[in-house]
Amino acid sequence: MNHFTIFDTPVLSWFFHWLFKLILRLTGWRFEGQPPQLAKYVLIGAPHTSNWDFFYFIAMAFLYRAKVHWLGKHSLFKGPLGPIMRWLGGIPIDRTQRNNRVQQLVTLFHHSENFILTIAPEGTRSQVSHWKSGFYYIAVGAEVPLQLAYLDFPNKRGGFGPLIWPTGDFERDLLEIQQFFLPFKGKKAP
Repeated sequence: MNHFTIFDTPVLSWFFHWLFKLILRLTGWRFEGQPPQLAKYVLIGAPHTSNWDFFYFIAMAFLYRAKVHWLGKHSLFKGPLGPIMRWLGGIPIDRTQRNNRVQQLVTLFHHSENFILTIAPEGTRSQVSHWKSGFYYIAVGAEVPLQLAYLDFPNKRGGFGPLIWPTGDFERDLLEIQQFFLPFKGKKAP
């Protein structure tokens, strides 16, 4: 995907790297681990319970100097916010339409030299009984790994977990992925 984002702007990228580093230090947040040095992967961000997740996700992206893209509901991209959200790496998704989004995103991976796609597997900030499966099938179709990343609001920490190559057995892999996220609590933990 060759669309220009804030992460492609050297001066702003440098400025926000240091600004977020300062803000996170002053607010007591710490980040652990390192993202993989790979050109393409699906980054699973969980738990997703609050609009604040976006702030910390963007902070992590600048902190680690990662050019990320993320999926957001299409209503975030209407009006004057639209170009800003795209500039921040956003890709609008209309969840009311069934239009083979998984295949569209797999195609984006295949046509991009570098592409990090961040997805909240819950698909919403609301509490859900099960995760969506699209993130998994995007990784399988694009033949890229899943990088687990977390926010833990009660402990003011976030970071990167294991890199998982999908085996094709969704249920087995999902169990391993969800086990990793069990200790972490979102801002609005159930």
